[in-house]
Amino acid sequence: MLKEQVLQLLDQALEKNKSLFLIDFSITGSNQIRVVIDGDNGVTVNDCIAVSREIEHNIDREEIDFSLDVASAGVSEPLSEIRQYSKNVGRNLKVITSDREVIEGKLEAADQDAITLKWKAREPKPIGKGKVTVNKEAVLPYSTIVEAKVMIKF
Repeated sequence: MLKEQVLQLLDQALEKNKSLFLIDFSITGSNQIRVVIDGDNGVTVNDCIAVSREIEHNIDREEIDFSLDVASAGVSEPLSEIRQYSKNVGRNLKVITSDREVIEGKLEAADQDAITLKWKAREPKPIGKGKVTVNKEAVLPYSTIVEAKVMIKF
């Protein structure tokens, strides 16, 4: 019952701010509620507070004892929703594909079916010794992506 109630309240909170979306949700046996959200324009502390209040203020603590944690998706977490790819266009990603290929490149585009990555690679010259820098591009359907993480450069 608690799970359905929290999900309904969570839907209401996300309906109030359509730029936010759910990444993860769980409730432990001891009623520890964990909500992870992300947003098309990022997530602010105030966004987390608003979602938390929507849930916390509508569940009677006299009836149910619970703890609530509302957080934004961490930068080190893999991308899990299509909307996360769209908001990260222009950033560098490290992608592991279903055939275990690792590709690091700039996310050039993301639509409902696939992403487009571009990167430079050093390859042997076609004739002679040495290497040449070539521009590479890959269109990867989401179904072939095992893991994708945003690469932060300092």
